[in-house]
Amino acid sequence: MSWNELERLVETAERDGGLRRALRHCRSRAELVMAARRLQFQINLEDLQRARLLHGREASGTAEHGPWHAEVPQLLEA
Repeated sequence: MSWNELERLVETAERDGGLRRALRHCRSRAELVMAARRLQFQINLEDLQRARLLHGREASGTAEHGPWHAEVPQLLEA
């Protein structure tokens, strides 16, 4: 399931500063997906869009806080 893979990518990036910096250099969401796939994380653009929407709801207080990481929106800003 690619959503679990996105969570795994974020958790790994939280622990690995080099990976985090590399992902932040991605210029688009498509580039982020390609970089993640090269690193064996099976994510897709829909996962990124869903994470971004969830983050927007959490920021506005319209969603319950779930097991999501604050780091994801920073990775998605590419």
